[in-house]
Order: sequence, then C-alpha cells, then structure tokens
Amino acid sequence: MSKDLVLGLDCSTTAAKAVVWNVEGKSVAVGRHAYSHSAPHPGWGEQDPMDWWNATIEAIGRACRKIDPSRLAAIAITHQRETFACLDEEGHALRPAMLWLDTRATDQVQRFGSDRLHEITGKPPNTATSWYKLAWLKENEPRVLENTFKVVDVHSYLVKRLTGEWRTSYGSVDPLGVLDLPTFNYSDDLIRAVGLSRNQFPELCAPGEVMGVLKNEIADLLGLTRGLKVVAGLGDGQSAGLGVGITKPGEAYLNLGTGIVSGNFSESFITNRSFRTMTGGVPNTYILETFFGGGTYNLSWFIENFSDIGDKPYGLDLIPEQILESAAAGLPIGSDGLLSLPYLTGVLTPYWDSNARGVMFGLSPRHGKAHMYRAILEGLAMEQRLSSSGSEAAGVPIKRFLVMGGGSHSQLWCQIIADVLNRPVDVALEPEATCLGAGILAAYGAGLFPSISEAAATMTGTGRSYAPVPEQSSKYDQLFGLYKDIYPSLREQFTRLRQVIKDIG
Repeated sequence: MSKDLVLGLDCSTTAAKAVVWNVEGKSVAVGRHAYSHSAPHPGWGEQDPMDWWNATIEAIGRACRKIDPSRLAAIAITHQRETFACLDEEGHALRPAMLWLDTRATDQVQRFGSDRLHEITGKPPNTATSWYKLAWLKENEPRVLENTFKVVDVHSYLVKRLTGEWRTSYGSVDPLGVLDLPTFNYSDDLIRAVGLSRNQFPELCAPGEVMGVLKNEIADLLGLTRGLKVVAGLGDGQSAGLGVGITKPGEAYLNLGTGIVSGNFSESFITNRSFRTMTGGVPNTYILETFFGGGTYNLSWFIENFSDIGDKPYGLDLIPEQILESAAAGLPIGSDGLLSLPYLTGVLTPYWDSNARGVMFGLSPRHGKAHMYRAILEGLAMEQRLSSSGSEAAGVPIKRFLVMGGGSHSQLWCQIIADVLNRPVDVALEPEATCLGAGILAAYGAGLFPSISEAAATMTGTGRSYAPVPEQSSKYDQLFGLYKDIYPSLREQFTRLRQVIKDIG
C-alpha cells in the first residue's frame, strides 16, 4: 500500500481538529475534540497545555480510525498563534498558558513598544505579541521565568510530546515576537531583555522540514505506523493562506471569520504600522497581514440583538442572515446614507486603538434593519480596503483576493468586497483551509511533491468568482473617501469617552 495520505492538525483556541488529506487536497477523514479556556481576571486568557495534548490525541485517533493508517505519510501542525507556555525540564507547565487574546500586558506595550522592536520582529506594538507578556511575567511572576526550561508555542509543545524533540517551526515561533525576522532566527537582544536565553527556546526548523518521527509509544497508542514523519508547520493565519494557494506575489487571502484576517504575499521583509509582517508558508518569504477582531462578530451581534428573527421564520428553513441579506441586496450602494464603523471590539490594523468603538454614521428615521445590515457589510469591506492599502503603499500590490471563512458563503458580501476593493474575489473550495495548509506542508515534507508551491497548486482550488463592477466600484470610491475620515475625526473622542465612563462609573 502506497503512502498517499497526510494529516493536518489544527490546535486552535477552542478545539483540536485533525483532517486526513489525499494528494488532491480532498478531505478523507476528520476528527475533532473541543476544550475551553479561562479568564481568571478581566482581560486575561489562559489554558492548560495538557488540554491541547489530550484533544490532539483524541482528534487524531478519531480521524485515523476511518483510514488505513499504513497509507499515512506524514503529520504537520497548525495552531493558535501567540499563545505560549513556560515548561520545566520534564515538559510540565509551570503556570497556565497565556493566550493570544490575553491583554494583561497593556502597560508593557505602552512602556516598551518601539519602532526598533517593530523593525526587528515585524510586529507593531500590541498586546497579542507574546514578548510583552514575557515582560509582564518578568515583572509580576519572576519565579516562573527563573524556573523555565523551555518557552514553547503550541506547535513545539505538541512536537515535544509527539517526537521527544524540542523543535518547532520558525513560522510558529514568529508570532511570539522573539525572532529577528529578516534572518528567521532568534533575537538574542529581545530574549535577554525579558530575562531569558536562546537555549530556553526550541530549535528552529523551516516550514515543511522534517523535525522527527512519532515516538513508538505514541504511534502504538494511536494505531499509526512507527516512524511516521512529523513535519514543521505554521501558525493558523499563515497556514490558511497556504491552504488557499497563496505562494506568489500579487495574491492575498481574506479570511471572513469572527475576526477578519488578510495576508499579502511578499518576497521581501517590509514593515509598516498598517500591517504585521509574518513568515510565509514558503520558506524565506513573508506575509503582510492585516487583522481586525470585529469581523462576522459585528453581524452575529446585530442579528442576536436587533434582527428579531427566530428559528424557522414563517415556517421556512431560513436563517436570519438569509432574510437580511435578501432585504439588503435590494438597497442601493451606501445604504441610503448610512455608514458603519465596525469597531465593536476596538481596532488593530492600521490604527491599533483599543478605545475605538462602533459607529452608525448618518442614522435617520428612514433606516431599518436591512439598511443597518448592509451598512455593516459595506463597512467591513471598506475597513479591509483601508487595511490593504497599507501593504500596497509599501510596494506590494494585490491583483486578486482568495476568500475563505463563514462570510464567504454570502454572495452579496463577496460582491461588495470585490466592488469596494476593485479586485477579483475568488472563493476557496476547501472550507478547512487552515488545516489544508498543514496538510500541504506534510505532503511536501513526506516527499510527495518537489516543492511547497507545487503541493499548494495541486491541493487547492477555487469555486465561485466575483469580478468588480466598474460603476459600483466608482460609487464605493466616493464613499470610501468619506469612510476613511470617520475614525481620525473621532480618535480623541473615543479616548475621552473611555475616561468619562471610568470617572462616572
């Protein structure tokens, strides 16, 4: 029996998902196991690393029980980014892992964030970057760092348990903010600044490189072939880009999820506050990434609180989004004079302002639910245009967007995006693009393809396509000229609002 299958594992914030892929990029089997995280204080986010491991074992086991395990050629991992744990020499966590969504290091960002740090790591100062949380630990829990044998991302934690090796992908460590990104190696200066040393971090491998093989006892536990290769993966954002085939200049992915993440392929190291510079899925390349947390969350919030559309409205198998989308599609561009600033959860790129909040601009008695729904769709699209313009201004043009995520099912929204961005929008065929990215790296590492680019070209594809309509794009150009001035006009007022509420509270 030939080894013609690979396994991609996605260890996310909420669950571990294992997907077995064939060499055509088709899902053969899936296993999933959920877990939770805690918030012991406001703004904190923590997890027990053992939950990652237990869920991983369960997910892989469920997926591989559905296949002939002798056909499996390799495993690769993708995972929640920025999340890290401090381990002792036996690999036990000294405290709960600190998640990407943890914002306790706000003070450290304000004190230590600098242009120099940005130039080294590619990351503008923000609370997601783990280096600031390491600085928080140095000041608030120094004994943890003093007793730390290894600082690990999710990827290296799982690799250690699977193979026994203290290794990881530099594409996985990169979001921690401890790499000198132009060299794809650790920055000794940054590591020393938080009281650590290089040997307290795992050995770095390039994405697609074989890091080791399953330990015999793990292979036996899972019913897998001994000697199965474990291949270096990527953080989930970069992996999603690879999973829709982003391997060359001129292409960008757009993940329309709870948060909206977009990545523009770059062969050169470029920094700008409009984006985060990340390592790419192809070794020695980069992704210029934009991110704002209030993506489809804006839509679900509106539906939950204001739609008043229950299950099976009118006795039909319709969901609220379908009803609202149908009504919104009949409205003109600009929602009859209503613009939405989609900052319910603040804004990251390009403004990095946690005080910012959502705005319905131009609200009048003529506006109803459908107007507000369309305004949110248009506002999210214009926000993406604002974010994407930063990387394009830095000299990295975008010729087309490859779209994925739950929002890609909305034909109205995809057309709005194409018109607002004035770029073709192609929808990825595979909804599990993040896991597929890991599968692509596994396939390359197993020797099933001569290059990562060829593996991606063969294993990915697109379905529906949306071309910008020139007349509609022209109208959105005019709206965007107004939209981009709304936040700068309100920046100081958002800060005042937070202070006033604090004072009167």
